[in-house]
Amino acid sequence: MAHRIYIDDGKAAMMYVGQEPWHGLGTKLEHPATAEEAIKAAHLDWTVKKIPLYAWGEGVAYPIDDKFTVVPVHLWGQEKCPTFGIVGRDYTPMQNHEAFQFFDPIVGEGAAIYHTAGALDEGRRIWLLAKLPSDIEVAAGDITHKYLLLSNSHDGTGSVQIKFTPTRVVCHNTLTMALQEGESAIRVPHTRDINERLKAARENLHLINTKYEEIERVMTDMARVMMEGRLANYLKLVFPDPPSSKDRREFERMQEQRRRAAVLFTKGKGNDLKGVAGSLWAAYNGITEMIDHGRNRRTPEQHLEHIWFGGGCNVKIRAYEVAKQQMQKAWRD
Repeated sequence: MAHRIYIDDGKAAMMYVGQEPWHGLGTKLEHPATAEEAIKAAHLDWTVKKIPLYAWGEGVAYPIDDKFTVVPVHLWGQEKCPTFGIVGRDYTPMQNHEAFQFFDPIVGEGAAIYHTAGALDEGRRIWLLAKLPSDIEVAAGDITHKYLLLSNSHDGTGSVQIKFTPTRVVCHNTLTMALQEGESAIRVPHTRDINERLKAARENLHLINTKYEEIERVMTDMARVMMEGRLANYLKLVFPDPPSSKDRREFERMQEQRRRAAVLFTKGKGNDLKGVAGSLWAAYNGITEMIDHGRNRRTPEQHLEHIWFGGGCNVKIRAYEVAKQQMQKAWRD
C-alpha cells in the first residue's frame, strides 16, 4: 500500500479538518465535536482482541503458554487479517474509542478541537491530533500553533502517549517536545466513571496549559540568544560524533547533518525575519525544517511516523533540550 495509511474495506483510516493532507486520503469534517465522530470519520471504529498463540508441528497445534497476539476483531478469520504483535497474559488492549475519549472533556470545554486522526502500519498505531485555541508569537509575524498528539499502539510496544507538537506556521515545522522526568504525567483514565474522567481532564488541561506556557517562554528566550560563535557547538551537541573514530560512515553522516542544519540556520523558511535571524530560535528551526522537509527516501506515511514517533522525533526533542541548556550557558556568560 503506497501510503501505508491503514485501509479498511477500501476506506482510508483517516479524517481531517481544514486543508487536505499530503496523501489526499481521508474524510473531511468541519468541526467534529466528539471522539465518536472523529473515530467514525477516520474509519477507526473497530476493536481489537487477544487470541492465544500456537506452534504447529507434526500436524499438531501446541499452545504457547502465556503468549497471545492482538488482531482486529472485524478481520479475524479472514485470509488477510493482520496480527499486531505478541503480548503476554496480563496485557489489556486499549480500544480506539477508549484512547480517543481522553480529549472529549477538553474539546467539550472549548479548550481544543479534533483536527486529524488516522492509523499507521496497517492499524498497529492509531493517532489523533488536537489543536488548542491560542497561538504563540515568538517574533512579529512568527506564529506557532499549539497541538497535542495522542497515539496508541496495538502491538504491545507501548502505552498511550501524549506529545506536544506545536507547528510553526511560516514553515510548517513540527516542534516536538516531551514531558520531562519528575513532571506530573498526563493521565488517560481507563474508567467509565464520568466524574473520574472529568477530574482527570481538568488536571490534564492544567498541566497542558502550564507546559505550553513553559514552551512559549523557551521559544521567546531562544529568539533573544544570538548564535555568533555558538552555532557550531550547538549543532555538534545535537549531532554528536560517534564514540568510535572507526565508525567513518556515522561520522560523515553527522557532519552532513550539521552542514545542512547550518545552511538552514540562515536559508530556512522564516529564519530571515526580524527578531529571528541569527538567533538560537533560527538554529533550532533549521534542524526541525531539515527533519520535516528535507530529502528522504521514505513514503509519506513512513516519513510521518519518522518525524512524530521515530528517529526524527528524537532528534527534535534533543535539539530542544540542548537549546535550553545553551540558553542557560549564554545567560551565565
